[in-house]
Amino acid sequence: MTATVPARTPPPKDAFVAPHPGSQAMPRWDTGELIDAPVFTWKNALAMIGPGLVMGAAAIGGGEWLAGPAVTAKYGGALLWVATVSIVFQVIYNIEISRYTLYTGEPIFTGKFRIPPHPLFWLIVYLAFDWGSIFPYLVTNAAVPLEAIFLQRLPKHEELISDWWFHKWMCTGLYLLLLVPLIFGGKIYNSLKAVMSFKLVAVVSFLLFLGIFFASPASWADIFTGLFKVGNVPVLKGEDLNGNGLLDPGEDFDGDGRLDVDESLWTEPDASGKVARARDGKGKLQWKDRDGDGTFDGNNVENVFIEAIQRQRFPEVDLSLVAMIAALAAIAGNGGLTNTPISNFTRDQGWGMGHKVGAIPSVVGGHGITLSHVGCVFEVTPQSLPRWKRWVRHITRDQVIVWMGACLIGVSLPSILSVEFLKRGTDASEWNLAALTANGVQQQVTDPPAGVLAHDPPLRGAISGPVWGRFFWGATLFCGFLVLITSQTTTMDGFTRRWVDVTWTSVPALRKLETDKVKYVYFAFLLALAAMGLVIIWITDKPGNVFKVATTGYNFALAFSAWHTLVVNTMLMPKELRPGFLQRVGLAFGGCFFLSLGIMSALKLAGVVQ
Repeated sequence: MTATVPARTPPPKDAFVAPHPGSQAMPRWDTGELIDAPVFTWKNALAMIGPGLVMGAAAIGGGEWLAGPAVTAKYGGALLWVATVSIVFQVIYNIEISRYTLYTGEPIFTGKFRIPPHPLFWLIVYLAFDWGSIFPYLVTNAAVPLEAIFLQRLPKHEELISDWWFHKWMCTGLYLLLLVPLIFGGKIYNSLKAVMSFKLVAVVSFLLFLGIFFASPASWADIFTGLFKVGNVPVLKGEDLNGNGLLDPGEDFDGDGRLDVDESLWTEPDASGKVARARDGKGKLQWKDRDGDGTFDGNNVENVFIEAIQRQRFPEVDLSLVAMIAALAAIAGNGGLTNTPISNFTRDQGWGMGHKVGAIPSVVGGHGITLSHVGCVFEVTPQSLPRWKRWVRHITRDQVIVWMGACLIGVSLPSILSVEFLKRGTDASEWNLAALTANGVQQQVTDPPAGVLAHDPPLRGAISGPVWGRFFWGATLFCGFLVLITSQTTTMDGFTRRWVDVTWTSVPALRKLETDKVKYVYFAFLLALAAMGLVIIWITDKPGNVFKVATTGYNFALAFSAWHTLVVNTMLMPKELRPGFLQRVGLAFGGCFFLSLGIMSALKLAGVVQ
């Protein structure tokens, strides 16, 4: 039996009538009663986990496995505060988009289309912002470690035509394989929850094992303190901070035991006595290898607050890695519009008024699951308001403990690998980072240095040596593959359900369909996305280029989405349910933070800054 859309009958005169704020082109909400939130106890803690688990596991992805280690390979943990700030702002954003869903049962994307002037206006705006999610940058990077496992060496896409073809077909096969959990299994949310639960346990367990037995306490301290060193910026400067010509404690920034200078300052003084930084015809800094170590010296950090207070100056920021730092902030957590599925999952979990609306079923196996075309709101009364507050606390607990916890762990553990297993200053800003890290893991596991647990008996030899080194080389590559490929799955699902949900409500022709037919709309959008992704895979040259271009758009999208969410929650929701002052300030400042990073990254990619 197929579900049908029930005919609407006029409500009794004394019944609660749903408000109809915003654009009148969107349909009026239905009404219902708000169910109570589940009571949290430690015994049912696992059953209480919802969207935070799915999106938290998805958050251990491109930002954490690519951008984070690329930054820490060069600067250690000193710049990870950018990820922390990004994650904190995203927690506020996630709670606020879920606030709208708890009240209406609609995802935040649908709420944005209710804001005047008209849904078609927002259709154009968000198509412009959402293009980054179309780029399959995660699968193009996930293919590289898998190729290395098959080839037993780093792939050489630019040098060997066979490797180029292997990469293209590997990306194609993986991309098509990602469609399976989105097509089969009943409720798509449940399929994703199972996949992400496995990923979270497998990846965190593996990284913890490596970190505990093969990383030094100094690397752990470097990463975790770096998460809170707010104000650190990359600069080009020598290590001799006090000018005495000696390598004093605290001056060995790259840990090589040698006093380094800023090798970008190698030209002779001009007529005025000023030493200029030499650049080539494209404006790129030139450097002279003064100490003959084959490594560019001068990468360092300064803190803007310390410099301003103690020296009344602002550091001259090195923008050479700004695109990757901005990418770290853009997708540390989820980023861009990829956060918005949290509100969709809040509905699919049946939380708040999502209990009255339904969920998106899979094409195969989704029998009996329907999704209402219109959201459902409740009347604010002395009886419903306490239940509402319990739901807000429930979603806050899910986001702060589960989602933010997973994000901070996710950004820390992969970065510990790069700090411990890669030489400080390694230029690992491209697609080969996972393979370089795996090589470093192999060397360390084969012959653990002093200062790590695996160096001393009885562990030495039991979990170390050439055989173990080769095993962990492959395991590290596979872990990178698992991290990236599963995050691509949630990215594809998030993009698809954003546009399915909003068209399911805003397009009059689709509102005439029976409520169980939403799965076919989802399937059509998914196939269109897959087709666009395959085209991009075949026309792009480097995986790293796809990554940087896509994440630059993420910062702009998240900035605008934060501001738009503030408008939605203050315009469409009853006064008693709206966000408080601190939440509003958090959304406003979060938007400014991501906008600033987006502008810097765009200028870098455009060649305006060097």
